[in-house]
Amino acid sequence: MSVHVVTGAFGYSGKYIAVRLLDRGETVRTLTDSVNRPHPFGDRIRAEPFHFDDPEKMAASLAGADVLYNTYWVRFNYGDFRHSTAVENTMKLFRAAREAGVRRVVHVSITNPSEGSELEYFAGKARLERALIESGLSHAILRPTVLFGKEDILVNNIAWGLRRLPVFGVFGNALQFIARV
Repeated sequence: MSVHVVTGAFGYSGKYIAVRLLDRGETVRTLTDSVNRPHPFGDRIRAEPFHFDDPEKMAASLAGADVLYNTYWVRFNYGDFRHSTAVENTMKLFRAAREAGVRRVVHVSITNPSEGSELEYFAGKARLERALIESGLSHAILRPTVLFGKEDILVNNIAWGLRRLPVFGVFGNALQFIARV
């Protein structure tokens, strides 16, 4: 049986990865900022903090892992938690994975990342892709446009607006409006 580590298995996207792995009978662990967060897994998943401030502890928490699924990121800058911090922390995670002998990293990125982007979100994701490629780790990079489901905020808010508002803006070369009939 393989050992899989999912970052943020008690959160949104990580939870669904963990469910699929558990349903296949795999051993799943998680690294999280929310070790004591309520979750549906009971004792089926061992949780450890990220240990971004202690590379040796982080590598130890990844020891024995066959695959690391990285969903760690920040949607938008707030307080002290910024995209730049997420980039630094993820690079520490990749180094710890290499040190721990993780066999493969599956990294969740974003569609069309570019280091030349004016948007810190896309530039940061591109830096991480390059760092992972250059790390020498076996890897897969997923580039979803958007993730959505029951707990999703973005798509569910758009759907709410489409159902309730008489007009909905569609952005492109010019602002267009679609009126509900």
